[in-house]
Amino acid sequence: MTDAKHSNPIEIEIAEPSSLNEQAAAALVIAGALVAVADRQVSPVERDEVIRFIRDRGLAPHLDDERLFAMFDALAERLEEPDFANVVIDTLRPVSDMPLSSHLMELSERVAAADEDVHPHEVQAIKLLRLLTLVLPRAKPVTSVKERIGQPMTEE
Repeated sequence: MTDAKHSNPIEIEIAEPSSLNEQAAAALVIAGALVAVADRQVSPVERDEVIRFIRDRGLAPHLDDERLFAMFDALAERLEEPDFANVVIDTLRPVSDMPLSSHLMELSERVAAADEDVHPHEVQAIKLLRLLTLVLPRAKPVTSVKERIGQPMTEE
């Protein structure tokens, strides 16, 4: 039996980020990865641009480059699967209340231009991100189990 901590820690952390900072980093990485995989050729220069963008703006100082590269690779791989839209939405939803939209859009545009060839599918990916940042439902505040126990059940 393998220890979950050693089997694939990147997927575990992305699936259940433990902090808002981790979720924000994943949102930035997914924006770049979505554009990078759009033309079906993820260039190392595109991946490097994602990390450089995050570093230059100090957006994820708690994560080292190795962790960001691993996060990018894991998310880019997931985006090649049929449920890629759900992956993007599920990654962006927890941080929809954060002021990340301008960073997400700038990052996606820089990734598209990184390999000096903006593919039409990359343009479509940028449009999808723009749409998602405008219409994605806002994150609901998470209440603790103790808070929920003391509250009566309500219908939504």
